[in-house]
Amino acid sequence: MAAPVKVRQDLSSDELRGVARSSKDAGQVRRLLALAAILDGSSRSEAARIAGVTLQIVRDWVLRFNEAGVAGLATRKAPGPSTILDDHHLHALAEIIEAGPIPAVHGVVRWRIIDLVQWLWDEFQVSISKQALGHELRAMGYRKLSARPRHRGQKSEDIAIFKKSSPPVLAQIRERLPQGTPIELWWQDEARIGQQTKLTRRWAKRGTRPSAPRDQRRSSAWIFGAICPAEGKAAGIVMPRCNSEAMTMHLEEIAFHVAPGAHAVVILDQAGWHGSAELVVPSNITLLPLPPRCPELNPVENVWQFMRDNWLSNRIFKSYDDIVDHCCFAWNNLVNQPWRIMSIGMRQWAHGS
Repeated sequence: MAAPVKVRQDLSSDELRGVARSSKDAGQVRRLLALAAILDGSSRSEAARIAGVTLQIVRDWVLRFNEAGVAGLATRKAPGPSTILDDHHLHALAEIIEAGPIPAVHGVVRWRIIDLVQWLWDEFQVSISKQALGHELRAMGYRKLSARPRHRGQKSEDIAIFKKSSPPVLAQIRERLPQGTPIELWWQDEARIGQQTKLTRRWAKRGTRPSAPRDQRRSSAWIFGAICPAEGKAAGIVMPRCNSEAMTMHLEEIAFHVAPGAHAVVILDQAGWHGSAELVVPSNITLLPLPPRCPELNPVENVWQFMRDNWLSNRIFKSYDDIVDHCCFAWNNLVNQPWRIMSIGMRQWAHGS
């Protein structure tokens, strides 16, 4: 019988048991206790009995411990089968994903894994399964994410310019106010909620096709919403249409929610009713328009998406009054969750945190 491999002596059995008590890796705890028994003078057979393994496995643990110490006894993740994609394939795959498909060439408007499987075969004659390619994509850092809306006429430099120029504009507004006046930063937008609601994703068993109700009628209402993320506040009204009169009423609602003695800077897009000559702006509000065609700058767009996904989709509205009731319910739900308003609405470039 071969002589047992000597265990390194730089750590005592008590130290190994101390590490075992703090470890959250059950496999590592078992290995540490087995080696601690050996250091206490127990035989390798006794250590194998304690761990519930064979002598050969105990020998392997000793070798791992001698080579890498406590870290060598941590549970290792199985490497799985080796990939058939080399660096050249992975680089080309990343480029084609970032560029997106050309509908006239690839026949799709978004990449699915099955499309990329076919593309790899067409380009490199490499055959790979959907499961294996999905694993490779996750290892490359790719996930299937929801896309943000971007206006087709947007100029990319407008966003950077606005983020850079807005602090000086806020400083100028502060200079025109009495010294020490607090400034509240609000964001405003409108959303149309109608009987033709959005269908959202839902949990369902693989291989099934989940369904949801969808109305074909066209009654609708408008939610005028504004949020102050720094304070977790919101002000909203539900109106039958978008015009200067409705916007004036919304500004009055925002002004009511501004803290006494404070001044609100309301950031909003350049819709016609936002800059109409008929618009009446309260004295404690200053309007700051966003660049044109830049919805990404307005966090209220994310508020609308959250409300639709959680409260206003996958349902049938019986009438206009029913739409109004559900819009009020959804908005009041949001108002009662100030932490949600902060989470969705805070922007580092605007709030400096």
